[in-house]
Amino acid sequence: MIAIVGLSACSSGMETTEGPAAAGPKSGKLTIAYLQKQGDQQYFVDQADGAKAAAAELGEVDIKVVNLGTDSNKAISELDSVIAQKVDGIVIVVPDQQIGPQVIEAAKAAGIPLMASDDIIADASGAEAPFSGFDGTSMGELVGGEAARLYTEAGWNAADTRIISAYKQDLTACTQRVEGATAAFGEAVPEVPAIVDIGTDNSATDAQNKAGAIITANAGVKHWVVWGCNDESETGVVTALQNSGVAPADIIGVGLGAYLTCKDWAAGQDTGNKASLFISGAEVGKAAINSMVGLLRDGTALPPVSIANTEIVNADNWEEKGVVCT
Repeated sequence: MIAIVGLSACSSGMETTEGPAAAGPKSGKLTIAYLQKQGDQQYFVDQADGAKAAAAELGEVDIKVVNLGTDSNKAISELDSVIAQKVDGIVIVVPDQQIGPQVIEAAKAAGIPLMASDDIIADASGAEAPFSGFDGTSMGELVGGEAARLYTEAGWNAADTRIISAYKQDLTACTQRVEGATAAFGEAVPEVPAIVDIGTDNSATDAQNKAGAIITANAGVKHWVVWGCNDESETGVVTALQNSGVAPADIIGVGLGAYLTCKDWAAGQDTGNKASLFISGAEVGKAAINSMVGLLRDGTALPPVSIANTEIVNADNWEEKGVVCT
């Protein structure tokens, strides 16, 4: 099972914005808005389902899920809409962290408690909103460590290997993940192959398209290591490599999510997707709703940071670990 651990402000070293002084107790039905970027991605679908499951267990809680896509303007308009509807609480995954101050100020002015999910946001002073999600650096370290283990086991060398790191380069969560992967790989491997960064929109299609030029420019490379911000970025690059004729045995792809990497495993296919870091969007959604309802009903302060545990899975153990393959 994936555990959610609440961290105190002093242990995390992070300031947090203050919520309403007396949010609870409230009786009767509660309505909580869950505004999500890229709400059609499986991770966020799972997250919404987790939020709804938590609401059902708690009773008398309605969850209003809104897909923001990647549109920051839509995020602000939808935020204004749920505020006008006088929801009791708001959980948001912003399309762009730059709108954090505007989001926090709008909720604060309306007296509605706000929690960030997945991507940290801060107000104009730099104080961060309460957060439910993952430790990006630690996630990346697990991915990089697994990639290094597989690389060493394969007996490859830096001269004929390239590492492709695919991610949305203006998103803090993504930079933390790939920097963690790079650092962990470097600590485990004496000579690190050249790393090629690919900027993506975190979709599999964009990663696949962007990887094409890199593959063409490195026609003499024998072996490839691939990681990224999410399963979409990693699987997109692996697909591009395999479509270009690179054999699965010459690819070490380590995903982040497991909900896409597991497709090849479920089908019993030979694949360059060798492993993935299993993260559960459902558990993040549950944690956010449980925390918000605790504030609204009992006045229990929102935890400054709720971090979900993660673990590496592969073709041999993904089912027993509870990965939902989509």
